[in-house]
Amino acid sequence: MPDIHHFTLFLLSGLLLNMTPGADMLFIVSRSAQQGARAGAMAALGVGAGCLVHVTAAAVGLSALIAASDLAFSVVKWLGAAYLVWLGMGLLRARPQTPSLASARLPAATLRAVFWQGVLTNVLNPKIVLFFLAFLPQFVGASTSGQGWAFLLLGVVFTVNGTLFNLGVAWVAARARGHMAGVGRMQRLAHWVRRLTGVMFVGLGLRLALASRV
Repeated sequence: MPDIHHFTLFLLSGLLLNMTPGADMLFIVSRSAQQGARAGAMAALGVGAGCLVHVTAAAVGLSALIAASDLAFSVVKWLGAAYLVWLGMGLLRARPQTPSLASARLPAATLRAVFWQGVLTNVLNPKIVLFFLAFLPQFVGASTSGQGWAFLLLGVVFTVNGTLFNLGVAWVAARARGHMAGVGRMQRLAHWVRRLTGVMFVGLGLRLALASRV
């Protein structure tokens, strides 16, 4: 039986962390605002799947290896930074959408691409590795023989709660997009919002590139 302490505190802390805006939430809001609730939901599910990769890595000790290695941290950090900048530049280059294009149903392949973008946005952020390494052990007994299972259980709970919250974020963002559809002025505003989002993505990528391990 996993030795888990202060589970209620873990749930409250996890909820507050999930509500804190970051690169994942910005990606979900961006996809929902541009392409609708389905794309936003796929982005949220992709982020959740990426989070599970970190959870599994923490459970088997890979996170500790990356945290202890300057080279591994640097490689993942630069890959993540480059990916965020690439997403941001894509948003900056995007052309204004007409109402018909904004409300079009996305092909399945495009939704799969959005899902995998969400996965990579999360997986290629080494700060999440360090987050799980620092956060999860606070709620697991140090002497228990089932530490790996305890880490896995807490990580899955954190991921499920975060994914549910992000699905709500995607729905709200898509609803806001729906109110703008058909109004030329709002379409122009949405275009500038996309540009601002692109700038923020580039900024997040540069910030990640300059991040240290402490």
